[in-house]
Amino acid sequence: MSSSPSRTRVVVTGLGAVTPLGDTVQATWDALLSGTPGAHTIDEPWVEEFHLPVTFAARTNVPSPDVLPKHEAKRLDPSGQFAVAAARQAWADAGTPQVDPLRLAAVVATGIGGVHTLLDAYDTLRTRGPRRVLPMTVPMLMPNGAAGAVSLALGAAAGAHAPVSACASGGEAVAYGLNMIRTGRADVAVVGGTEAAIHPMPLASFAAMQALSTRNDSPETASRPYDTTRDGFVMGDGAGIMVLESEEFARARGARIYAEVLGAGTSSDAYHIAAPEPEGAGASRAVVEALRTSGVSAADVVHINAHATSTPAGDLAEVKALRVALGADLDHVAVSATKSMTGHMLGAAGAVESIFSILALHHRLAPPTINVEDVDPGADVDLVLKTPRELPEGIALNNAFGFGGHNVAVAFGPAS
Repeated sequence: MSSSPSRTRVVVTGLGAVTPLGDTVQATWDALLSGTPGAHTIDEPWVEEFHLPVTFAARTNVPSPDVLPKHEAKRLDPSGQFAVAAARQAWADAGTPQVDPLRLAAVVATGIGGVHTLLDAYDTLRTRGPRRVLPMTVPMLMPNGAAGAVSLALGAAAGAHAPVSACASGGEAVAYGLNMIRTGRADVAVVGGTEAAIHPMPLASFAAMQALSTRNDSPETASRPYDTTRDGFVMGDGAGIMVLESEEFARARGARIYAEVLGAGTSSDAYHIAAPEPEGAGASRAVVEALRTSGVSAADVVHINAHATSTPAGDLAEVKALRVALGADLDHVAVSATKSMTGHMLGAAGAVESIFSILALHHRLAPPTINVEDVDPGADVDLVLKTPRELPEGIALNNAFGFGGHNVAVAFGPAS
């Protein structure tokens, strides 16, 4: 592996997550390695009230009062609650860095934003009138609300940013934070993604697009990336946050380092508002750019956490993109599709799966892909099936793609 000695090295020192698999990073990772499905039937009266065609999702627990006090929680949309809970977790995991607030940034992405707040407020307006609409409605629903809440919670004054690029948002937040540190805007950046869109309207909308699996009789097995019988993704929610620091700053304070963020690539398909470009042309450019900016080659890659949502078109377009970007070297890469367990966490996915990529390097262990019984012949990758796999030392890639043609790939290297 080679890297540019002139660039600022950026490392990961803290991890935080609230996911359908657990309320902490450790609980989530343990469940992931054991192949635990996160999808279940939704136990809400609105499922029957609206006759929803899809009745299941991978839901994350709302943070408990000991994690997020009630006086804070009531001023945050669920997406903001997830973000603040995960950010505090990551901050504590990083050892609560002592950093000048003017050198601390927050970059917290979302794909949809405060949809619960928006729709609940509209219902209140219609049924109870304008005086009953909460004064905090706009700060709670705006897409940058979670980024603002995290910056307030941690005192981050170097910038509070909220990339919004659908399901690529979490990956884009990691890339943005990397660049903030490399360009000298911050010494430390708290980055990640959050989403809370398991609500009847988004579920109905995704179902109308025929994007969701309809396996209502077997939610736990519905997310099946690369399987010939896959029929759509499973909605998930939650948040993933990590603490990035310049290596110099982290070393000076004696921080524990999980991994290095080597580089990132972004591109756009300019093809369709929702469907992926069939040959994966835009996605392959993002992967190539991630490798180029990292100063590594395709031969250095040992693991990929694929976007792999379990949609018929998307899974194979990504495989084609990886084949173009990595060539024959792809044959030696262990590929995991962790949405088979977490479901698709939309704007949080790229951040949560970046955490999985980091932990895979840290523990030298690739998580499994579950629910795959008959691999699609077009899925020309070395898929890690059913049980974890040991990894050699090398580079891990995380892919995140979103509606609108957004493509992001982030490359991580082992701590050195």
